[in-house]
Amino acid sequence: LPMAFRDVNAGRHIGLQQLSALASTGRAFLGPMKSHKFIVDEITNQSTLICSAVRLIESLDLTSAVGQLLNETIQAQNKEFKTGMSTLLFLVGAWSNAVVECLQQNVPVPAIMSVMSEGLNSCCERVQCLQIPIYNVKKELCSSRVRPKAFESKTGQVGRDGLTNPWNLLCFQTDISATEEVIPINSCSHQGDNCNFNKFLVSPLAGFGSVASIVKAVGDKSSSALSGSAVTAPSYITRKLTHSRHFSTLGKSPFASQQGNFRGHLSGPAADLCGCCSLGNLAVALSHGNQTSVKLLQSIAAYQQGRAECSGSSQVNIAEIVTCCVLGLPESYSCVSPGFVTLVSPEQATVIKHFADKPLRILLVDGDLTEGYRHLGFNRPPNVRTILEHPNPQGGRAGDVWLSRMSDILMSFEVNLVLVKGNVCKNFMERCIASRILVIGCVARDVLCAFGSATGAQAVTYLSQLNASCIGNGAWAELWKTGDGRAVDLGELLPARISAGGIPLLTAVLTTALPSKAQLLEDQFWTLLYRLHHALKDGKVFPGGGAVELLCLSHIQVLVEQPERPGNDKELPSPWLAEYKSIVLQALASGWKRYLSVLLCNTAKASSELEAGASVDHHLQKAAACGSPSAYILEEFRRGGVLRGGSEPFPDQVTDLNVCDNIAAKTEAWRRALDLVLLVLQTDAEIITGPRRNQILNSPLSSEFMFL
Repeated sequence: LPMAFRDVNAGRHIGLQQLSALASTGRAFLGPMKSHKFIVDEITNQSTLICSAVRLIESLDLTSAVGQLLNETIQAQNKEFKTGMSTLLFLVGAWSNAVVECLQQNVPVPAIMSVMSEGLNSCCERVQCLQIPIYNVKKELCSSRVRPKAFESKTGQVGRDGLTNPWNLLCFQTDISATEEVIPINSCSHQGDNCNFNKFLVSPLAGFGSVASIVKAVGDKSSSALSGSAVTAPSYITRKLTHSRHFSTLGKSPFASQQGNFRGHLSGPAADLCGCCSLGNLAVALSHGNQTSVKLLQSIAAYQQGRAECSGSSQVNIAEIVTCCVLGLPESYSCVSPGFVTLVSPEQATVIKHFADKPLRILLVDGDLTEGYRHLGFNRPPNVRTILEHPNPQGGRAGDVWLSRMSDILMSFEVNLVLVKGNVCKNFMERCIASRILVIGCVARDVLCAFGSATGAQAVTYLSQLNASCIGNGAWAELWKTGDGRAVDLGELLPARISAGGIPLLTAVLTTALPSKAQLLEDQFWTLLYRLHHALKDGKVFPGGGAVELLCLSHIQVLVEQPERPGNDKELPSPWLAEYKSIVLQALASGWKRYLSVLLCNTAKASSELEAGASVDHHLQKAAACGSPSAYILEEFRRGGVLRGGSEPFPDQVTDLNVCDNIAAKTEAWRRALDLVLLVLQTDAEIITGPRRNQILNSPLSSEFMFL
């Protein structure tokens, strides 16, 4: 292939340079010790705390074509996996720089695209030998019976802001697993609620690792949450905390008199929890240091696993989980509540107090509750201009007739609670509050489906479609209370809990005193939830901490030294491959090596990228000397980490904690990153060396051309 304009290409690939500049902004997001960034709106001067590539790209003003392509690539990764975006963003920048270096060495564009694509495919196949079945992960973590120190806290660290040190979030005592915690269970404040929640709920404030605690009903004589277990709790676990504001007793809860024998308490050693403990440990391995979400997820996994034993459903059903951010409370109040927790106005809270534990008749609306709403696919008559749909002969505002008709419909069917998928007319909301009807807008479809299954309600698109068979029964509403039974009054918006008997819905209530941190906590929770979901779906995980990338580097060394078989590539002549194969493969490897170097620097295991690169080279030499790089890497992973250094940044916290990664999310992030880089490379090359390249480059206006 003629490449007369290779020197031109090397200096004109502006798209790769833009891609590298954009990707460099996410460098600090690699590893468990992420550096947070504040994004400030120039118009409103409001700031948001971010710690992910998705929020970073969303916050930037991307006007260039390259920026739009990068945004679409990251959004596609986020939509499918909810994880791996930081890796994708970093590798986009690293491989963009590597491709530019190849162009500066006059490597043809087709050679770069062919060798890099084949090299990545070969590496993806090679690393499959590192897959670890989740059964082995859970078994190894449970059998170790060593609680990771990453989830312990020293006395005196309580109350410190976890913003600068993620290991300190929600830690209150040195060995919390050696105590028994008594907590109120709000889910049983009504007789019709699903009180099985007590049997499987793990306290969000409990310890982790192979030692966990499980909530079960008082009076349950079984010593284990699993049938057939005859393990009894040792005497030291029966101690209670009576002078801690974080672990209050049930006597202080206003629901104590209503719960009767359904008061929950934690008991049982690690041997009791083979099921939910193993899932909790798997969540720890996938958390990458995100302790707040782990504690919530362990409660969810324990509850859903208990339901799965009865119904055969998935252990982690994402459709049954929602989140609610409550501002103004410390993060220690984050918990999992059964039912649907949402924020309501003080006027709506007054209506909820009026209900006073009464069973409610519920209506579900699949759309907006406004006068002008029409369902998707509705076609207005052509050539007809609507002046007024419902004329009012008595005068008054145009919308008064619609408001009166809709209110009359709800009151005629004695509806107390309306859950609306879309928006709600403000005037209609006020009229419903005056009639003591609770209307909640912007409710997710999964929440509507859950309430429909639990109450028998059928969703309608318009209130005019309402009939008696669409109304559900057995729902109730109350103001949400903290774990110690105290009501929350934060002024503008109040958390309320809506539930029904037998509803599988769970709400992760995320509390924070920093409004700018609310979105961050929610993103971290969903990231970990999807990691666990994909791990259970795949049945296998990758060893984390740089193990997979290290094997890729080792494999590329083998490919560089391997002689090319003749006729292996139909598009490129064999002399080209012999000449450029080593350069391009080393460029591909440089992306992973820089990834590992930055990872070591961000975790304070290396003081500079130069020192980190030397550490990576040292491990590569040891892996090659071992004879089997994969065996060496797996053995180092079992010992506590592949790239662990002699001087750990947190020696009392990070030991005994192995990190795991999702298989499909990691490999797909690699592929998307390289595909984007090669797409920009090919676009630049086609613009510069297209069919009319001679005519274009020789024209007098060539100096005014703008390259992508």
